[in-house]
Amino acid sequence: MEITTDAIKELRDMTGVSVMQCKKALLEADGDIRKAEVILKKHSAASALKKADRNLAAGTIGNYTHDGSIGALVLLSCETDFVAKNPEFAALARELAMHVAAMNPRYTTADEIPEEARRAATAVFEKEVTGKPAAMQEKILEGKLAAHFRDQVLLEQPFVKDEGKTIRDLLNEASQKFGERVEVGGFARLSAR
Repeated sequence: MEITTDAIKELRDMTGVSVMQCKKALLEADGDIRKAEVILKKHSAASALKKADRNLAAGTIGNYTHDGSIGALVLLSCETDFVAKNPEFAALARELAMHVAAMNPRYTTADEIPEEARRAATAVFEKEVTGKPAAMQEKILEGKLAAHFRDQVLLEQPFVKDEGKTIRDLLNEASQKFGERVEVGGFARLSAR
């Protein structure tokens, strides 16, 4: 099967990954752009996992201010200055700052949720599952807790500009695109309201 340059360009514009990776994904998907996009997402998660133990020695700070009343800063960390100085990397940091300003997450990862907050949420949701079949109570409780904290955890939130992707997906894609580990090192949000 021949893969056209238009198909490669379209997939590259959608995903931002290299031309060669787009071509390989299209070949694997028999020319189907939607399937190739799924293949690239799968590869980006695997690629990020392989890079998980690498040292983050560089980064950039993205900032965003909305109408002078809400502001956010995001430290986007990477492995090298070469990537940190890339304009696309800086643009991603700014997009993440805009997301933080809009969505107001409390934690970067679920591991940061204090035990006290977990206990309080569990106490509330345990009352809601009372009366459900005993075998299902634990699963229902886990689901309710996950949904409750998903809105508060940055990496689990759907990206404000594309709800089909989480912030974790964006970081995995960036790791694949830039060829090195990319993580949110921290964030801050201020509001005058």
